Amino acid sequence: MPRRLFSAAPLLAALFVGIALAAPAGATEPAPRTITISGEGEAYGTPDIAWIDTGVVTEAKTAAEAMAANTKAMQAVFKALEEAGIEKRDMQTSQFSVYPVYEQVKPEDRPQTPKIGGYRVQNQLAVRVRDIDALGGILDKVVSQGSNQLSGIRFAIDKPEPLLDEARKKAVEDALRKAKLYAGAAGVALGQIMSISESGGSYPQPMYMKAAMAMERDAGAPVAAGEQTVSASVTLVIKID
Repeated sequence: MPRRLFSAAPLLAALFVGIALAAPAGATEPAPRTITISGEGEAYGTPDIAWIDTGVVTEAKTAAEAMAANTKAMQAVFKALEEAGIEKRDMQTSQFSVYPVYEQVKPEDRPQTPKIGGYRVQNQLAVRVRDIDALGGILDKVVSQGSNQLSGIRFAIDKPEPLLDEARKKAVEDALRKAKLYAGAAGVALGQIMSISESGGSYPQPMYMKAAMAMERDAGAPVAAGEQTVSASVTLVIKID
């Protein structure tokens, strides 16, 4: 049988062409030199809203009597708040409970099972005050109308986003200032910003005021909203030449 002969030259040529074409794709450019720097910024604002936690606690021999007394007192508190200009949308029940009150057992009578001596009803209300200047008068009014629970006051900024944006700008400025400082000390030049990322930061935290301070009723409860801080933190990656 005659032998069939094949030439390897075309195969070798195709192989060399494939290698030549693949070589540029496999080549990698050196990673750019960069500097990573963080910056912080703060902005300050005056609280423009306040939250108060107020309510009524009543006790009686029976649960029905305690409930009736509590309902009557809370109706007076609601009416006082509405007369002070508080809208219904700014009032929300935060806690309501009815539970027995046990008589104390003398040590010599233990382990006698405690007996129920009455019932206690607690109705707690969270109220948003949009006019801080009226806060002192509102506190006086609810206390005079039967509220015997005032657990605290929280001051807040209703719309903190503009302050947060201001803090972000200051954070970027702080990072760029540091980058220029380090670049100058290292003898390199800053190039384009490769990336910007935000981390941390905080919205203004509510400021609490003790209820005992607010209960002072001499010519209106004295209140002070103070100032709140908004912070932002950013990280920049900048190319250096």
